[in-house]
Amino acid sequence: MWGNMGGYGWGWGGMGMGLGMLLFWGLLVVGIVLLVKYTWGTGSFSERRHEKSALDILKERYARGEIEREEFEQKKHDLET
Repeated sequence: MWGNMGGYGWGWGGMGMGLGMLLFWGLLVVGIVLLVKYTWGTGSFSERRHEKSALDILKERYARGEIEREEFEQKKHDLET
């Protein structure tokens, strides 16, 4: 009674099923990759684990020339006490 439905029984149905599975697994892999990137960010793990101290930031500002030596020494003294 059902037969092969004029040749449309398994041909396109099987291909559609294969494309559907490919799409499913592709989306699953992309979702996992995005979740991992969102969870751990873009920098390396060691960079994110090390938070800069106030003294480190002060040294960077001095090195870039944002503050003068006098201001650097005063702020450094304030941070160390």
